[in-house]
Amino acid sequence: MKQLHIHPPLLNSANPWCSSLAQLRALYACPQTGAVTTRTSLLHGFPHDESIHQFTFYNPSTHKAAPANPTASEHKDETGSLNTLGYSPLSLEEYLGFVKTISDEIPEAGKEEGKTGPGLKPFIISVTGTAEEVVECYKRICAHQHSVRMVLAIEVNLSCPNIPNKPPPAYNSEALLSYLTALKQEVARQLESDKIHVPIGIKTPPYTYHDQYTQLTTALLASAKAEPTSLPCPVSFITATNTLGSSLLLTPKLESAASPPTSPGGSKPREVYHHTLNSATGTGIGGLAGAPLHPLALGNVYTIKGMLFQHKELDGIQIIGVGGVEDVDGYQRMRAVGAAAVGVGTALGRKDIKVFEEIWEALQTGRSF
Repeated sequence: MKQLHIHPPLLNSANPWCSSLAQLRALYACPQTGAVTTRTSLLHGFPHDESIHQFTFYNPSTHKAAPANPTASEHKDETGSLNTLGYSPLSLEEYLGFVKTISDEIPEAGKEEGKTGPGLKPFIISVTGTAEEVVECYKRICAHQHSVRMVLAIEVNLSCPNIPNKPPPAYNSEALLSYLTALKQEVARQLESDKIHVPIGIKTPPYTYHDQYTQLTTALLASAKAEPTSLPCPVSFITATNTLGSSLLLTPKLESAASPPTSPGGSKPREVYHHTLNSATGTGIGGLAGAPLHPLALGNVYTIKGMLFQHKELDGIQIIGVGGVEDVDGYQRMRAVGAAAVGVGTALGRKDIKVFEEIWEALQTGRSF
């Protein structure tokens, strides 16, 4: 399948800080990004509610956290993040419109009708939904390729831990295979009608034991053998990894004692722990990211890369390494374990796009932060 070329091999992951046209414009204009990813969208948008879909930055040592939904991080030690978010409230069509706007703003110099301009970085359109909905997303993205200058790709997010009663499909080989076979069949239809088809990627959750990795490779290998057998596995790249679910931050609050005073001095306030964020489930449990996720993300990239190399049908799949990268050292670690490109999420929210400049300048000068 088509390879995705990202140079510099540095980009943003799908996250809250690539939601709007202004944010995507800034990311695309940044010289240090080799591609731009949109926030994960559905065909018709996600029912976002700020009172229950939240995020914060926190200090991994003290667990002291910023207020919910901060605009940036005010403290250098807030290197971790937790979120109870779902997906973007904006629809796929709105994101395709943003991409078209950015494409139309590219200077005319060097443009030729029907060709992508030299040096134009790709746009990775992150989507999710049922297998049928994802195929429809893929059709629309392929059709949209005719309207824009830059190369498009689709990233199918099968790994969000925060949607009640909808476990991430990428943990189960049968569920994952249903997406891959549906996409492969659509690629075949695109090729038969001489239409453009775009590279396909999947975003995986953090795997923590061997059998979970086996679920992934089993589905990938089965998709390579699925009809039409003349086509290979439809996946060109894997984005590893998404946030780690079942994570909780607690914030202490002073509350007055509920029982009657037992001493002449009266009752004393007592410290009670409350969940830092609200969530759709009411528990405050969400997805962990940032520095605390980094060792697990490295292990995922290393293990997935090694497993792909064991199978000729899969060894061409690239990995975009995501998880806790905030400086040049994190970038280099990701590259060392096999990432073809490196994505940044939490650090983008904390530092804005200057994080890409910091990483790339340090690479050029050999400095570390």
